[in-house]
Amino acid sequence: MARFDLQNYETVAQRIIRFYSDHENGAIITKNLTTDADRDRKQWVVYAEVWFDKNNDVRPTGTGLAFEIDGTAGANVTSALENCESSSVGRALAQANYGGDKRVTREEMAKVNRGAPNAAQITTNDIQNTATLKDLEALWSRAVDSGDSTKLIAEFTARKKHFNEQN
Repeated sequence: MARFDLQNYETVAQRIIRFYSDHENGAIITKNLTTDADRDRKQWVVYAEVWFDKNNDVRPTGTGLAFEIDGTAGANVTSALENCESSSVGRALAQANYGGDKRVTREEMAKVNRGAPNAAQITTNDIQNTATLKDLEALWSRAVDSGDSTKLIAEFTARKKHFNEQN
């Protein structure tokens, strides 16, 4: 099991919503810094800037860089560039004090969770041992965060059907 609870971390989307709620003239600008050589290696680099007032600030309040590789786990299987952009925005928002008490985002911690050698992977037995639909939904959330959901979707679907048939 991971040494942290992903629910204690904000998502990038939550940070963006909070930012625009506080700064109606704010702006988040991203730049794809990926070179041709990076693309040949299936790598992406994105830079983000956070501006509290796009009309009056002389420099960004926060900046962030991110790096992703095509085809790795989670979102990078199909959307590495988009994932990289989101990561850079999350990091820039953290630099602008939109990180709460945690600088990293839930998405970044999910990557750590996937890469940890001792991270507990969700198994078919875990799914079969859920006692309630609520337990199954919590396990599904963990599976999504850890990258295990795609390989276990049939098992989750069957177990959910089982609970629905009982009601």
